[in-house]
Amino acid sequence: MTTTTLATPHHRRRFRFGTFMVYVVMIIITLFWITPTVGLLVSSFRPADDVKTSGWWTVVTNPEKARFTLDNYRTVLGLPVAGRAAPTGGSRVGMEVALINTLTVALPATIIPILIAAFAAYGFAWIDFPGRRALFILVVAMLVVPLQISLVPILRDYVALQLGGTYLGVWLAHTGFGLPLAVYLLYNYISTIPRDIFESAFLDGATHFTIFTRLILPLSTPALASFAIFQFLWTWNDLLVALVFLGAEPRVQVVTQRLLSLLGQFGQEWHLLTSGAFISMIVPLIVFFSLQRFFVRGLMAGSVEGISDYCSDNLHGKVTLWQAINNVRVTTFCHRQIG
Repeated sequence: MTTTTLATPHHRRRFRFGTFMVYVVMIIITLFWITPTVGLLVSSFRPADDVKTSGWWTVVTNPEKARFTLDNYRTVLGLPVAGRAAPTGGSRVGMEVALINTLTVALPATIIPILIAAFAAYGFAWIDFPGRRALFILVVAMLVVPLQISLVPILRDYVALQLGGTYLGVWLAHTGFGLPLAVYLLYNYISTIPRDIFESAFLDGATHFTIFTRLILPLSTPALASFAIFQFLWTWNDLLVALVFLGAEPRVQVVTQRLLSLLGQFGQEWHLLTSGAFISMIVPLIVFFSLQRFFVRGLMAGSVEGISDYCSDNLHGKVTLWQAINNVRVTTFCHRQIG
């Protein structure tokens, strides 16, 4: 009996080779990308003498002589270190105070523009009023205006209004700088919802405010979370706006200002700078990984259309979509219908 061996198609072999090369290139790029970060992380745990006399890679090439300590992080956080006097006055780094100040700035500066932009995006997308298109174009045009050219005029107004050096002034500044992008992103997302859903809601007696709070916000959760990540990271890593409108006093310094003062105060003490940098990275990483699934969904153009289209198909059933929203969230209702 003769057996016939089938040859593997060339296109399949080429596909496998191409996939293999893609993974190789991705691994190489990843290694180049994370190597400096790994070096900083290792340096943050090394004693000061080791950091000054040898490179971080000696931990890998000569592991038997590697030493690690948490004293760098204790010093940055202002905690007592064994064998040293407790830091006081100017010798105290005070990073924990800077973290609290940064949260005080970042959280309201993220929530306020999201609330305003969500209302504005809904109005531009679904409320017909005179000058709507011109106002929207004006808002989008603000994206190309560099914020640096507005710092001095705004600061003069703040001085006249006695808002300089206050958290309210920083919140308003971040809100104004973030609103154009927020309105543009949320408008593109909200405008993709089918009109049939709104017509059904209006027939059931719903107002614009009710539609916005009961329909638009649940459907727009991915887009809101995506912009929340962008805005939070922007305000958390900001140095210029905080330095101009909040000032440089130690009691109001944010994390980036505190890191800058570490550089000027301690000079070549790398171990403290790297430790402070990694402490400042903890909160943004937690925020990003917590909202990662919403971030990916929010970046997918038209991702809301799949849910909206399916829900709009149910408008001719026994219950309208708006009646279902009055009992359960629109997303839960749609998932139940699909199931």
